[in-house]
Order: sequence, then structure tokens, then C-alpha cells
Amino acid sequence: MGVTKTDLFNSTQNELAAYAKVLAHPARIAIIQFLLKAETCCNTTLVGDLGLAQATISQHLKELKNVGIIQGTVEGVSVNYCINPEKWNEIKEKFTELFEGFNPPNCSSC
Repeated sequence: MGVTKTDLFNSTQNELAAYAKVLAHPARIAIIQFLLKAETCCNTTLVGDLGLAQATISQHLKELKNVGIIQGTVEGVSVNYCINPEKWNEIKEKFTELFEGFNPPNCSSC
């Protein structure tokens, strides 16, 4: 397996790639959609609603938390997770800037 040469790319490119990598799993998308709808929840609720094992949910939550998309607070033996609004808006702005940079070519041969 090749080594990714992240030093060849600027910080925005590396950040977008990290966000895209985390978003590239359907379970993580499902978790994000659940949190967006519920506005908060605890890990055991996700296990029941998504039908995935506790360990699987925990691993996906860890990946989402590592890039800052979600945040959590410990309450007793449970952890309540929610979308980190500042990071969510930052990611949204970066992807919007990327997608809005597209200007369709003015030719029919593409």
C-alpha cells in the first residue's frame, strides 16, 4: 500500500480529504442523520435504532469525534452525543466552496 504524501497538498485539501474519509461510511452517515434529527442522544439509543453492535457504533462515533463533527458529554455511565455546530458549519463552508468552484466547460465534447 502506498504512502499518502499529504505534505504535497495544502491544509484545505488535507482537511477536505479527512472529512470525506470520515463521511465515506454509510454507518457514519446514518449516525449523523440520526443526530441531526434527534439533536442529541446517547450511545445505547443509537444501537437500538441503527441495529449495529455497540462496539461498531462506538468505533464510528470515535471516528466522527476525532475530526470534530460530533461532541459528547458524559452523564453517569452514558455519553450523550450531538453535532458540533461550529465544526459542522466549517465543514459545510469548505465543501460548498469546493462545489461552487465548478464552472461547466463551454464545450460539448466532454
